[in-house]
Amino acid sequence: MKAYLEDVFKTSGIPTHTFVKPEEYNTILVSLRTKGRCLIVEGPSGIGKTTCVIKVIEQLGLNKNITSLTARKKEDLEIIRMLPDFSELGTVIIDVFHLLEFDLKSSIADYMKVLADEERVNDKLILIGINKAGDSLVQVAEDLNNRIDTIKFEQNPESKIEELVSLGEAALNISINTKNDIVQLAKGSFHIAQLLSKETCVHSNVLETCSEQTELNSSIEVIKEKLLADFERTFYPKARKFAVGNRLRREGRAPYLHLLYWLSLSDEWAIQIDDIYLKYPDHKLSVSQVVDKGFLEGIIRDNEDLRGVIHYDTNSRVLAIEDPKFMFYLRNLLWSKFAEKVGYISISFANKYDFALSFAGENRNLASSINDLLLEEEISVFYDKNEQSRILAENVEEYLAPIYKSEAFFVIVLLSKDYPKKIWTKFESDNFKDRFGTNSIIPIWYTDNYPGLFDETQKLGGLSFDPESNLNKQTTEIVGVLKDKLAQLRSEQKQ
Repeated sequence: MKAYLEDVFKTSGIPTHTFVKPEEYNTILVSLRTKGRCLIVEGPSGIGKTTCVIKVIEQLGLNKNITSLTARKKEDLEIIRMLPDFSELGTVIIDVFHLLEFDLKSSIADYMKVLADEERVNDKLILIGINKAGDSLVQVAEDLNNRIDTIKFEQNPESKIEELVSLGEAALNISINTKNDIVQLAKGSFHIAQLLSKETCVHSNVLETCSEQTELNSSIEVIKEKLLADFERTFYPKARKFAVGNRLRREGRAPYLHLLYWLSLSDEWAIQIDDIYLKYPDHKLSVSQVVDKGFLEGIIRDNEDLRGVIHYDTNSRVLAIEDPKFMFYLRNLLWSKFAEKVGYISISFANKYDFALSFAGENRNLASSINDLLLEEEISVFYDKNEQSRILAENVEEYLAPIYKSEAFFVIVLLSKDYPKKIWTKFESDNFKDRFGTNSIIPIWYTDNYPGLFDETQKLGGLSFDPESNLNKQTTEIVGVLKDKLAQLRSEQKQ
């Protein structure tokens, strides 16, 4: 029987010729047969979660009374809000449920508990979401966990991807010479495997079932580049919009870009922020600025283009990719070139900190102001109050010494009359004194304490601060110069 290409390698909708049972199929079947027990299905996009659920429903004959809803549609959201009012629910699927607002998630969680406690025979609620989406629902209602089944989809094994391609080959009476390459590039995604296989057939002029067995002769690199070129037009603007955050800070530590890069490395298509802090401690300061102050949540919430490809859950602190095509695009980016195209000077950093502040306690107002403005520019700065939790219970001298010796590229020294009188400033200066002559010490002289004849700092280019004048205005000017100096350094390091 003749089949058309678009019906064999389907890039949307439920596949017919190329449906492959994922490994979780039987687990879902048993769960849906269990009366009164609701189900959460979670995992990366594009690996067949929704298709699997629908196929199981068809097998069990539950499709006679089924309602499919999605959190993306306003009209569906109204129905979701009214679900607890229905005396007879039937089988209801809520796709991308992780996009629901907190109050609606809470309402659904309570309703799922009711369905479980009453052991409703004919009612079943099935929630489908991205990886770790179930965590957010359980956090809304902790006692829900024992009343529902949560089935986590992993990346499909290569054998399943190969089975999909083979089914398509049989339907079209062809042999794809790049089958193994397609299996590798798909990285567990049925959706990407469908896309690559379809594009391969189009490139070989196979648009329907061949009358005789045909072996395709195509280059996987040509197919891959064709897809990436198509994706570039759609996804580069989205990737750039996320990578720069609210505005581009060329000399900064690029926390948004790094989050996107770490997502591209994730097998789960999702990263948990607290895990990121442990894995990449040198980036904790810059990333925490955009996460803890709500900027990460806000940039996704306020940009419709981003909401379709990336999601952040504030409860579970999980950042996840929504679109498998976007993930394919990210995984195949040359990140150094992408960062340069976006506008960053550099995304590799030789030092843990760009700046470290050394100051007497009486001058904390200026130190704090410099710190705040540098952090706003996504520049890494050592300032004692930023690190209180890390310093706690540590040997303070052992903790601080390497920062002033080498871990900070520049040391900013606030040279007031009080600076020479303090024990800790003496300790800090003892640790950075060998750096004089290395172009890494930046003095800021208070106007009532200019350097004496034998002061080492008089040989250095520095800045001045008048404690009697406007603090904010002077700090803005100081940080502007510091940014320019850092930009110069980043440019020199690239050469």
